[in-house]
Amino acid sequence: MASINVGVLRGGPSSEYDVSLDTGASVLKHLPEKYSGHDILIDKKGIWHRRGTPVKPVDALSGIDAVFVALHGEYGEDGTLQKLLDQLRVPYTGSGALASAFAMNKVKAKEYAKGIGMKTAQHIVVEMNDNLVKELSEIFRTFPQPCVIKPLDRGSSVGVIISRTHADLVDGVHKSLEHSSKVLIEEYISGREATCGVLENYRGEKNYSMLPIEIIPPKEKDFFDYEAKYTGITQEICPGNFTDKEKEEIQGMAKLIHEALGCRHYSRSDFIISPRGIYYLETNTLPGLTSESLVPKSLVAAGCSFPEFLDHLITLARTQK
Repeated sequence: MASINVGVLRGGPSSEYDVSLDTGASVLKHLPEKYSGHDILIDKKGIWHRRGTPVKPVDALSGIDAVFVALHGEYGEDGTLQKLLDQLRVPYTGSGALASAFAMNKVKAKEYAKGIGMKTAQHIVVEMNDNLVKELSEIFRTFPQPCVIKPLDRGSSVGVIISRTHADLVDGVHKSLEHSSKVLIEEYISGREATCGVLENYRGEKNYSMLPIEIIPPKEKDFFDYEAKYTGITQEICPGNFTDKEKEEIQGMAKLIHEALGCRHYSRSDFIISPRGIYYLETNTLPGLTSESLVPKSLVAAGCSFPEFLDHLITLARTQK
């Protein structure tokens, strides 16, 4: 029986290029034997490579039965790549173009979450303009402090800063504007960080909720930032030390937002458990799959091997309608 050719797309013109390389390497390493993995690299300029040679996307995907999308961030996770794969009629893992775009836009995702009754942090969106200095002074005076500053459409906590002073606010917004044309300023919600994955059509459930993970950043970190995510300095407890009620609520919210955004195959959503309740933060449609990533850890806790997980996603991609 001929093996199934799986193209593993990694790299991409995003700020998460290096993480994507690691995710792709992990997927290639753990593909079950029935699959033949093909490493397809997209460089930082957006040029596709197969077998070390620059090629057009249609040629890179020649002979490929399914694509495993191992990209993160802009281009790979915002619907751009998904539109291209749809046009080329190549089945692929993960959410479609529209759901990817909605989830990547943090304000749009918040609107969906609020629409299904979830708590979300108060927020404002700003962009570069001639009155930005005056606008930020007014925000500092009237908006709840401290606040969280983040690019509107980036992942992995790229460009995220916690602001406590006016100087922090101005500096943080300008730094976030280096990553995106729009910046989200959010009310800071103090509490315990949690994340929860969802896997479709698994163990008899349409949307199977993985065990919630409790994230405890090191004391010198205010939150689960880019460094804390990928250098192994954060304590991640799976399953997290949550009450049964908290666990059920987190799992239920992860399923609800997965469905509300129209996500496909799998996703991972982040939450804050505060004295005021559980707040929704954001959803990742292509969560990291490196050795330090959260989804593989929650899979192990659920008794699902990484190769089994990869097989399940590729099967979903190949049987999608």
